[in-house]
Amino acid sequence: MIALSHATFAFGDFLRRHQRALRQLQWGVVLVYVALIVVPVFLPLPDEHARVFNHLTVAAQFAFWGIWWPFVLVSMPLLGRAWCGWLCPEGMLTEWASERGRGRPIPRWVRWRGWPLVAFALTTVYGQLVSVYQYPLAVLLVLGGSTAGAIVVGFWFGRSKRVWCRYLCPVNGVFTVLAKLAPWRYRVDEQQWRRHGNARVIPVNCAPLLPLRHMQGAGDCHMCGRCSGHRDAIALVPRSVEEEIVEIAPGDRWQTALIVFGMMGLAVGAFLWSASPWFVAAKQWAATWLIEHDIYWPLNDNAPWWLLTHYPEVADSFSWLDGATIVGFIAASAAVIGGALLAALWLADRLLPGRDALSLHRLAQGLIPAAGSGVFLGLSATTITLLKHESVPVGWANDARFTLLALALAWSLRLLWRLAGRRGASLARRGVAMLPLLAGLAPFATAWWLLFVAW
Repeated sequence: MIALSHATFAFGDFLRRHQRALRQLQWGVVLVYVALIVVPVFLPLPDEHARVFNHLTVAAQFAFWGIWWPFVLVSMPLLGRAWCGWLCPEGMLTEWASERGRGRPIPRWVRWRGWPLVAFALTTVYGQLVSVYQYPLAVLLVLGGSTAGAIVVGFWFGRSKRVWCRYLCPVNGVFTVLAKLAPWRYRVDEQQWRRHGNARVIPVNCAPLLPLRHMQGAGDCHMCGRCSGHRDAIALVPRSVEEEIVEIAPGDRWQTALIVFGMMGLAVGAFLWSASPWFVAAKQWAATWLIEHDIYWPLNDNAPWWLLTHYPEVADSFSWLDGATIVGFIAASAAVIGGALLAALWLADRLLPGRDALSLHRLAQGLIPAAGSGVFLGLSATTITLLKHESVPVGWANDARFTLLALALAWSLRLLWRLAGRRGASLARRGVAMLPLLAGLAPFATAWWLLFVAW
């Protein structure tokens, strides 16, 4: 353990000493990223014979949705937000723009704590409406639009900062909660900081605007290494993967809403709707009702491609009714799954001693492993689909999926048990409080069984 601690400490200093090389690496990722989202727009849409090795559009789809996003998500509990600090093209571009921009103060509306949930929800739903996993124009619109927003925000606000990443990035909230499971963090020794006194030091540019002296967890830290060794008080150290959830993370209502209604509710609905017979039945019922009442315009598929999927050349266009039903299905999924989880947390919180204004939200932090596994399962479903298209055997997929889900649910239950224990509950009382939590997780687990088995 001592050797690991020394190695981790040394790696933090290595990152600090090689900031120039790290930036060059980020610029390399920017070039690859721009090529993958721009070049396929100018190519014909792939036909049934297109494969990863003979069509750039399919290769870009596999790069983004088969490898890039699923495994960026996996990197968060493994490495913390190293992706953000070492590789992310949007982070690089927003900081670059901020170095050359207006440097204006960050307004209150940008710092609103609800943006991680709202941005995640809007991006997820909009991506489904324009079929972002299938079409290059949709990729350019969604990912390119986010990148353009990062550049504009960086140009207007802050000075050499990542204001976009800190407050407005659509996946900032997801990355923040998953990075709490990381096995390392930058630890601040406040006593050493004070002993350093007023001695002259070179200030650290913490791009994601963290209060370095009081930094405790890894959720918001981009792991860039710039602060390593600052005032001889900051060092990269290993830690228990449960430390931040059980001992540090206070939680708040917006993170609870993101975990419960966003990652475990809305995201599940976004992955489920295209395979659901309930979605088809709801759309058929609505279409019948509209025809019976002589209302025909919702059945038209004349929406522009940037609002609803519209590619008549490949016989793929959404009607206005399709769009409304997709939004309704996703919202209903969020309400049912998220509502069950919130009710379970509310009841468990009241069955435990030591209740206060934040106790429910601290308890909700225990759901992070399950929430992260759900988002990964949904994203990796595209990976499996693309592998099937390449004639790669995927018979192992369901076993792997349910093993991952079972392990994540078990980990969440362990965290919930430990969080309940920190409130001074007896074993019996903790056991009683776990019952509603088990029931609350049932709709979430059932949704994945329906997607991967029943449907």
